[in-house]
Amino acid sequence: MDFNFSDDQEQLRDAVRKWVDKGYDFERRRGIVAHGGFSREAYTELAELGLTGLYIPEALGGLGMGPVEGMVVMEELGRGIVLEPLNQALMAGAMLSYYAGQDLQEAWCAKVASGEALVVLAAQERKARYDLSVCNTVAQQQGNGWTLSGAKSVVPAGDLADAFIVPAKADGKLALFLVERTANGVTTHGYLTQDGSRGAELKLSAAPATLLTLKGQEALEHATDIGIAALCAEAVGVMDKTLAITVDYMNTRKQFGVVISSFQSLRHRVADMKMQLELGRSMSYYASLKLNAPTDERRAAMSRAKFQIGNSMRFVGQQAVQLHGGIGVTDEYIVSHYFKKLTQMEMSFGDTLHHLGEVSARMQDTAGVFA
Repeated sequence: MDFNFSDDQEQLRDAVRKWVDKGYDFERRRGIVAHGGFSREAYTELAELGLTGLYIPEALGGLGMGPVEGMVVMEELGRGIVLEPLNQALMAGAMLSYYAGQDLQEAWCAKVASGEALVVLAAQERKARYDLSVCNTVAQQQGNGWTLSGAKSVVPAGDLADAFIVPAKADGKLALFLVERTANGVTTHGYLTQDGSRGAELKLSAAPATLLTLKGQEALEHATDIGIAALCAEAVGVMDKTLAITVDYMNTRKQFGVVISSFQSLRHRVADMKMQLELGRSMSYYASLKLNAPTDERRAAMSRAKFQIGNSMRFVGQQAVQLHGGIGVTDEYIVSHYFKKLTQMEMSFGDTLHHLGEVSARMQDTAGVFA
């Protein structure tokens, strides 16, 4: 299998990396956190690079690219621990393109692709424990339309988004709906999350909604898998930069008159960090390459990838903090923000133990070793 990237993919990587290095430095990020954890200006800059329309077909106003391009982009954004939720644009663009009717596509796809509209997935409920089939939000048909009642938690940039893709039970079956934030019956409460990004609680009280698809379980699983693949790629970027920062620190920090990078035991720990990074990178590639596989194969692949990425993130983050010493947990020093990002990502879209259970449940008699 050829793992080399095409010239177009390398150019895309280079464009995103230049934006992160020059347009999203640590000071700008700190300012965005101080002002609420989301910048519409920064999100617009991502849109101007074409990134918000990455998974939307050209006929609908997007770039019509695929999972490998998404992986390249998310890895570079991870290096800068970018707060703006591009993964939500990828999920929303895919859901609208693959499952929505023509009217909904024409109304929203171009706006998502241009960055004019931020549409986010509002799926998490308090009692769900990562189980996508658990949903207490109810949809009622009202004439030619629908209304939704229920609550969703930890919605990315939920109080600043323009619309939500919301799973709800319609006649006992899961369906997906699009709800505008300014609609009657919609209430949001925003807050900063652990890594400095913005989340919100969403309450719906007979809120008017547009049906996106009645294939709710299929579409929600697909959206979640896109989110997992994007998170895996982003995590590789975060871990890569975390390791680089740690190595730079060890090459300058002196103890007993010599740099600590000369201590063999510490060099072994850095080597273990590098090993975990590369294990995570290989599973990120695996996840992205399996996004277009049949459903069962795709779902199994995402759980395998998220399990390994979870282990890698925990190890790399903890080792980075320990190798830095006390400075590694101070808010003024950058590595603490990378550690918080890795910690929050480990809990997103199902934590490591959840995906270990998913991998176990999907094992066949051969455990995947023999045909």
